[in-house]
Amino acid sequence: MKYCVGVDVGGTSVKLGIFEDTGRLIMKWSIPTRKDDGSAHLFEDIAESINKKLADAKISKDEVTGVGMGVPGPVLPDGYVEVCVNLGLKDRFPARELSALMDGMPVKLSNDANIAALGEMWQGGGKGYDSICMVTLGTGVGGGIIHEGKIVNGTHGIAGEIGHMHVTDGEEEACNCGGHGCLEQYASATGIVRVAKRKLAEGNVKSGLRAFGGKFSAKDVCDLAKSGDEIALETLEYSMGKLGLVLSYVAMCSDPEVFVIGGGVSKAGEFISDIIMRHLNAYLNMIKKKEKNVVLAKLGNDAGIYGAAKMVLE
Repeated sequence: MKYCVGVDVGGTSVKLGIFEDTGRLIMKWSIPTRKDDGSAHLFEDIAESINKKLADAKISKDEVTGVGMGVPGPVLPDGYVEVCVNLGLKDRFPARELSALMDGMPVKLSNDANIAALGEMWQGGGKGYDSICMVTLGTGVGGGIIHEGKIVNGTHGIAGEIGHMHVTDGEEEACNCGGHGCLEQYASATGIVRVAKRKLAEGNVKSGLRAFGGKFSAKDVCDLAKSGDEIALETLEYSMGKLGLVLSYVAMCSDPEVFVIGGGVSKAGEFISDIIMRHLNAYLNMIKKKEKNVVLAKLGNDAGIYGAAKMVLE
């Protein structure tokens, strides 16, 4: 039996898992992300934790094919990471560093959204397909594209960054990326709340959202929309309409078999995925729709470690 390790580096914690080469997860755990001094000791912590868990499981390094790792930032083809803002990490080669700390064990690296997409294709909502686009609707909007079973990174490591595609002219508020009118400003969890507040301010239409006194979440919007609340429904139609438009652009460029929707907003279930699919398909007049082309992610927070492990097994 051979094994591999999946590592998903986040801004708060690092999620790790040991897998059999069959894809079975046999152990998972997490450690705090140590970000002091520009994450100077981050990879030391990861190596130490992996070594300890392998020893506990009585797995020798000779039995481990390698380690796959995802980081929250663009990764160039040579493994260079210019910056991971959430980690304070700059000008590093994370895979090389971790490999050196693991006695030369092979380490593969990609962006965290890309490995999540690979994980969902392998063992999650995209299982059975080999070309997918995964979208994560959380605090921001992340994206990853898998084509014929391989991650599409792009020349600058930003392939799939659909959250920062421009969808609205005249937007005065700035996105976190510095742009204006990015998809993330409307379709993320925070974006949905922003759109709902704007719609509430446009008039005096009765809405259950007013009872929150301005302190409501995207989940609250989704819950009220399910019950028929007018403002909540208008909000989701607008926000998911923007997403559907962007996904139609992705479809016309890379033509994935299916779109997989993950992140906190996806917990609204098929109610939200069906809205997205309706808007997406309204723009895809060149494609004959024979099946459901928007599905929900299944792996949750484990998608990253699954995808990281899969990189090693390719």
